Amino acid sequence: MTRAQVHDHGAYASQSHLRDYIVGFFLSLVLTFASFGAVMLKLVPSGWGLATIVVLCVAQLVVQLVYFLHIGAKRSQRQNSAIFLCTAGLIAIIVAGSLWVMHNANENMMPTHMSIDRAKLRD
Repeated sequence: MTRAQVHDHGAYASQSHLRDYIVGFFLSLVLTFASFGAVMLKLVPSGWGLATIVVLCVAQLVVQLVYFLHIGAKRSQRQNSAIFLCTAGLIAIIVAGSLWVMHNANENMMPTHMSIDRAKLRD
């Protein structure tokens, strides 16, 4: 490969990344304004507000992972994707385990079966 061909390939890759960043930026803006509008302008029924925000949040997470962190299924991105999935799995295990421990501690250490008056009599 000649030096000119290498330079042209680098310019194409740079333009491709710039285009990805611009598309990702505008998609993030649209999703942010959509979630803001859904809440402030009451565009969705009151019971669907939280579900709408969660869906828009997940969509924005996917946009940021794909367009800014370049997480994808392409061969050049598989290592990033594998690291991300392992990290997400570890975080999920830690959060779920912490919630489980806190729930069990709350159930087993709190005298919920005892009334307040009866607890005062035991002191």
